Amino acid sequence: MTAVIRTGGKQYRAEEGAILEIELPKKGISAGEKWTTEEVLLIEVDGKTEVGTPRVAGAKAVFELLEEIRAPKVVAFRYRRRKGYHRTVGHRQRLARVRVVELSIGKKSV
Repeated sequence: MTAVIRTGGKQYRAEEGAILEIELPKKGISAGEKWTTEEVLLIEVDGKTEVGTPRVAGAKAVFELLEEIRAPKVVAFRYRRRKGYHRTVGHRQRLARVRVVELSIGKKSV
């Protein structure tokens, strides 16, 4: 079973048991906890595909948080020519490494 899931404004291809690095959920969850999302955009079971409009009705994905990590630092250098202005700005995104525990489509078959 394969699915396309939307979380954190991005889309991810997920299979059961797959490990993904997604944006850290806003909920206060800690390592080892599970949570569910119904933002399943596409699901494929045994060669049959169902595309949601925008989501597949009744489909859900269960994740388990493995750890919180930080992405590599992104550095940008800003300047204005001939003005004496220069500034270095940087950012490190907080990410969550998660395992896809279960993908389900409810009682309905694809």
